[in-house]
Amino acid sequence: MQYFQTLKRSKLIINTREAEQSCLALLQLCDVVPKLTQIQAHIVKLGLRNNPLVLTKFASTASDLKAIDYASSFLFSPDSDTHLYDAFLFNTIIRAYAQTGHAKHKALCFYRVMVKGEVLPNKFTYPFVLKACAGVGDLNLGKSVHGSVVKFGFGDDVHVRNTMVHMYCCCGGGIESARKVFDEMPNWDSVSWSAMIGGYVRVGWSSAVELFREMQMAGVRPDEITMVSVLSACTDLGALELGKWVESYIEKEGIQKSVELCNALIDMFAKCGNVDKALKLFRNMSGRTIVSWTSVIDGLAMHGRGEEAVALFEEMIGVGVEPDDVAFIGLLSACSHSGLVDKGKRYFSSMTERFGRVPKIEHYGCMVDMLCRAGHVKEALEFIRKMPIQPNPIVLRTLISACRAHGELKLGESITKELIRAEPMHESNYVLLSNIYAKMNHWEKKTKTRETMDKKGMKKIPGSTMIELDNEIYEFVAGDKSHKQSKEIYEMVDEMGRKMKRAGYVPTTSEVLLDIDEEDKEDALNRHSEKLAIAFALLNTPPGTPIRIVKNLRICDDCHSATKFISKIYSREIVVRDRNRFHHFKGGLCSCRDFW
Repeated sequence: MQYFQTLKRSKLIINTREAEQSCLALLQLCDVVPKLTQIQAHIVKLGLRNNPLVLTKFASTASDLKAIDYASSFLFSPDSDTHLYDAFLFNTIIRAYAQTGHAKHKALCFYRVMVKGEVLPNKFTYPFVLKACAGVGDLNLGKSVHGSVVKFGFGDDVHVRNTMVHMYCCCGGGIESARKVFDEMPNWDSVSWSAMIGGYVRVGWSSAVELFREMQMAGVRPDEITMVSVLSACTDLGALELGKWVESYIEKEGIQKSVELCNALIDMFAKCGNVDKALKLFRNMSGRTIVSWTSVIDGLAMHGRGEEAVALFEEMIGVGVEPDDVAFIGLLSACSHSGLVDKGKRYFSSMTERFGRVPKIEHYGCMVDMLCRAGHVKEALEFIRKMPIQPNPIVLRTLISACRAHGELKLGESITKELIRAEPMHESNYVLLSNIYAKMNHWEKKTKTRETMDKKGMKKIPGSTMIELDNEIYEFVAGDKSHKQSKEIYEMVDEMGRKMKRAGYVPTTSEVLLDIDEEDKEDALNRHSEKLAIAFALLNTPPGTPIRIVKNLRICDDCHSATKFISKIYSREIVVRDRNRFHHFKGGLCSCRDFW
């Protein structure tokens, strides 16, 4: 009613000042796009077509209504006199597009229009422009805008520099430029530190943790955003002890526990091996989001606790929380890792039948993974053939790995060759084919495949294992001799081997994809990064204490078998997080029940 009364009074207005105030009042009350179109006509009628003040408010209101495209088509129509537009109007449009999920590039287009029209940017312009560059992810474009920042004299503004650090962190290959900008800042606030720490987390560098320690030494009090980034770094590294310290630091410093921070803590504990702690935090939360539920469901799935994950999913539905796509991915993964094939099939069907959700490629991938893990290779192949969407390379690689594991080698060879034709520069396709040829004892074909990789400049991703010890992260790669305790580590590996053999361990030499004799194959297996990390832990931790390691690839059959023996011989609980899930080894048994 107030809106229409204001509109009625505005029709009696004659002078420009009153007309401006009338339009601003109308825009303040505008809450739907149809009203915005009425106000647009009113602006034109009152002769305010090129009034920067009114048009800035018009653009701001349109942005709030998710109608910035409509506003910009009016503001920049052929009959607009853009020479009268000022920096505030351009900033409003640039900010609106920078905040969209689909049209950040348009923010940069309007920035170019601004500069070309000789409208001088101000210190508020560049945080929006740099945010748009971050969204686009174009490093060269970001460097160009960086040059403009310096040219127009805003290089020392802390807000501009903070956004510049964020921009470089979001552009591929820009992390070193981000650190250079960060190091050259005359002073830092919590946003500066959070941006740089977040950048290191994004690229998976352990430097995030080191930088957080520097932040503390600099006396800067972190906020919840910083702590979320640090917890993400702990999650990526599998650094449980550091994660525990971060939790106690949050408590000690009285940092506000927002839902986002609680979710980050839950995710960290779940993915660092203490899913019971994650579940306890979840139960103590007063307000849960769908992310809270899915973090725990996903954590239970990774630990092979499928029945509990299913029960939690049902509890979530029972309290009225609608499952999203991510929740179903966690649920189907839980069924896959625990061999719950029938339940997995029922839940997959319920996505459309009960919840009206259209399965995406990730859900189809979970189903293929579930069937393949259970050894139903032919059923998985038939499932892929009947999929309403084209299988992506990840789905096909899952099937190929299953073909190798379950002896369907000819089928695996055929699918891999098709995949290589589609993706001739993807190294993992050649590794899969090479592995299949090794399993078939076709050493000449395997060698030829590896030679093709060399010619194309491709390298197999090396296996690496990380372990946290005394607040330090140590990383080992297969055959690693760079560690200062290298001599002692290999002596411990030899001791482990002797004790395991006496206990009945037989090396799984079929895992070694080289045409060499059995003794050399055993030696190659002993150099795997998991065994080196475990040997290091046995040397440097008190007897009886748990050992936690993080592997970048799937744990191989031999290391899995060996770790079961080591856990029993040395009376150690050994927790391994590989690329797919957690394995809890204790007393010669594994929580996965040899199903992974």
